[in-house]
Order: sequence, then C-alpha cells, then structure tokens
Amino acid sequence: MRDVSARQRSLYTPGVNVATARLRTFELSPRTFRWLALGALGGLWIVVVTGAIVRLTASGLGCEHWPGCQAGQPFPEKGYHSYIEFGNRVVGGVAIVLSLAVAIGARFVPSLPTYARRTAALVFVGTLAQAPLGYLTVKFHLNPYLVMSHFLLSTAVLAGAVVVALAALGLEWGTAPPVGNRELRVAALVAALACLVLLATGTVATAAGPHPGDSRHVHRLWRLQEAVFLHAVGTAVFGLTFAFLLGYLVSRRSTAPRLLLFALGVLGLVCVQMAIGAVQYHTHLPWWLVLVHVASATTVWVGVVALATLFRRPLGPVAPA
Repeated sequence: MRDVSARQRSLYTPGVNVATARLRTFELSPRTFRWLALGALGGLWIVVVTGAIVRLTASGLGCEHWPGCQAGQPFPEKGYHSYIEFGNRVVGGVAIVLSLAVAIGARFVPSLPTYARRTAALVFVGTLAQAPLGYLTVKFHLNPYLVMSHFLLSTAVLAGAVVVALAALGLEWGTAPPVGNRELRVAALVAALACLVLLATGTVATAAGPHPGDSRHVHRLWRLQEAVFLHAVGTAVFGLTFAFLLGYLVSRRSTAPRLLLFALGVLGLVCVQMAIGAVQYHTHLPWWLVLVHVASATTVWVGVVALATLFRRPLGPVAPA
C-alpha cells in the first residue's frame, strides 16, 4: 500500500474535519457584533479620559516601570498616584481585549463591508501599539512629545472604532445612498480633520499650561499664551467648516432630517465645549475642569467623525430630494 501524506491523512480524521467545518460555517450575528463594536468604542473613550486623569493629577510617573508598576512588583504600592496610573493601564488592557474581539468577530460577520473589517484590524493594531508607546513615555519621564503622541494615537483608534460601530449599526438599521455630492462629503472629511487639529492644538495648550504633570520631572511645552492662540485658530477653522456643513443640512433638511438632528446634537456639544473652555481659562485652569474639557472634546471628536462617516453612509432610508 502506498504511503499517505499528512495532509491526506488529515482528510480522514473526523475530528479535524468537523472542527474545521464548524469554524468555516460559524457566523456572528449582527446584534452580537454591534454590542462588541459599541463596547470597544466605549472602552477606547474611557482610555482617553483616564489618560487625561493621569496627566492632570501628575500621576504619569506613579508607576515607574512597565508593565509592572514598580521593579519586581506588578501592582501599585506607593499611594494614589500609582493607583491612578495603574488604573489607566488596566483600562488600556481591557480596550486591547475588546478591540481584538471586534477584529476577530468582524471576520465572522458575512455581510460586514470589507472596509469595516480592515478598520477593525487597524483599530486593534493601534490599540496594541499603545502599550510600547506607554513604556517609552514612562522611560523618558513623560516627554511632552511622547505624551502627545500617546493621546493622538488614542484619538485615531477611537475614530476607527466609530467607523466600525456605525458599520455594525448599518447591518441592523440599513444604509442609504450618500448625502450630497462628492465635494460636500470631502467638506465633511475636512471638518473631521479640522477637529483633529483642534484636539492636537488643545493637547499643546495643556502641555504648556499648569497641568502637564509633576513640574519637578516634566518640562512644559512652549508658552501658554501662544499655545492658547494656536488653539483658538484651530477652533476658528473647525467652526467655519462645521458651519458650512450645518448650513447645507438645514437647506436640505427634507433630504436627510435625521442627519440634521445629529449635526445639531454635535453643535450642542461644541457649544458646551467652548463654554467650558472659556470658563476654565478665566478660572486659571482647575484640573477637574480641564478634565471635563478633555472628556467633552473627546465626545465632540466622536460626534464629528460619526457625522463625516454618515455623510458617506447614512443609516436607514433617506427621503428623496
């Protein structure tokens, strides 16, 4: 009798065949995937906010080692600064697990668009990259450029999570044709980029202000007045582009009424954000109010990214023009 190759022998192994067949036919329901996607989105939002708490309470060096808090000790033992920093690491670990679950789950949702699967994979890679970046940030004693990179990477993966979550909702609610012409959708993308610039300039202003961390270890970045002026310019650019989009939706309110309502909700968040910014500046930047400012800015970012995405892929049917 001729020898049978390993590959041929596997074909005659019932257990292997059954397991492979089950894996190939396994499908994740849109409802389950939607909950996974929304969970990852919420986890990544919390990562940004807890990261801000670490920065604003000067807890960035509360754990001086990575991944353990202290040398030979994985858990914090040095007081509340250590617990705050370690808590952010725990939240980051949960976010990595959630983003991995979404990236894997996306492969088993047959009707999920290809762009959503790829975006889910990139979100996981970006979330995982936060770990070595966090190590470098601690190693170089909270260098402001590394801290800013840490924050901006968090906002980037958060934006990707928004796109995946909307794709998951689209599986259940349906999608409609794009709103407006190509130039309008480009303008929506420009508004999202302007919001990203606004976040970046706000990060510079925070690094230049009184809350970049423990001043004994951390050097401030730039001068506060100049940083605030740059942030104000970013606000103006974003405001103009967002006003243009809102004006279009108002003039075409019968075409996409739900998108208009969503844009008005984002406008409300922007107004609240601007009010908080003005109050915190005139009250000499109390750290807790700066934290509220960061949390609301992150929420605005989520809303603007969602709005730009919905211009291209609205959820549900859109009334004819």
